[in-house]
Amino acid sequence: MPELPEVETMRRGILPIVGSTISDVNFVRSRFRKILITPRSDQFRRKAIGQKVVDIGRLGKRILIHLANENAIVIEPRMTGLVLLSSPPDEEHLRVGFQLEHGPVEMLWFWDRRGLGTVRLMSKQDQQARLGSGQLGPDALTITAEQLREKLGKSRRVIKVALLDQKAIAGVGNLYASELLHVAKVHPETRCDRISKKQWSAIQSAMVDVLQEAIQHEGSTLSDGTYRNALNIEGGYQNCHRVYGRDGMKCPRCRTPTIQRIVQAQRSTFFCPKCQKKR
Repeated sequence: MPELPEVETMRRGILPIVGSTISDVNFVRSRFRKILITPRSDQFRRKAIGQKVVDIGRLGKRILIHLANENAIVIEPRMTGLVLLSSPPDEEHLRVGFQLEHGPVEMLWFWDRRGLGTVRLMSKQDQQARLGSGQLGPDALTITAEQLREKLGKSRRVIKVALLDQKAIAGVGNLYASELLHVAKVHPETRCDRISKKQWSAIQSAMVDVLQEAIQHEGSTLSDGTYRNALNIEGGYQNCHRVYGRDGMKCPRCRTPTIQRIVQAQRSTFFCPKCQKKR
């Protein structure tokens, strides 16, 4: 968390800053774990101040604030990062503030409770080297079934773990991998090299449907309450989860109390063994 739907919701939420100019950058001192910010603060400020925001993009789980000089401020929220236009959940976990002028918004904030997020100012060349082809796979909203099979079809990894590989598919994380496999009726422990062409098509279709549905609900705010959209409001997709966090509860498809939880690659996986039969 946050995954593609949450980051896309953040991206859409900060679109009002397009056309604004960055007038100052404040690196907030925190007594908590420091986040990674590059380049160092004086260089960052020199390259950002005075620049007009021309677009807001997304690559996988990263937000890109594109500037007029072709640099981009790349924000990766990771576990608990939030990109905000309004007041943050608290002030002690504020990390960076961008002061804006010539637009409807005065401040853009990056807030991070656990300090695992990153804020990088990258040149066009750096963006290509670090985020271009070979570094990130196709976006999960646009990848085709054939691309998915080409990327993962020969792997001996189980499908749930393979879907988390950002070099293969950009944007899917632990929560939505469980959800989309339930929709596709594929057991999470199925090896990739044993998945049929028909199943790959089902996985790709489920991926797009689940992610788009989650975006419509502005992402998932889990029990810890951390995730918020750009206006510090909870998402709503947690109320639509089919299997994630629902172990022991009824499956919404077969209506039997069979949802189970297992651990894969040190992460929780949720599935219905009746709907997602292991072959």
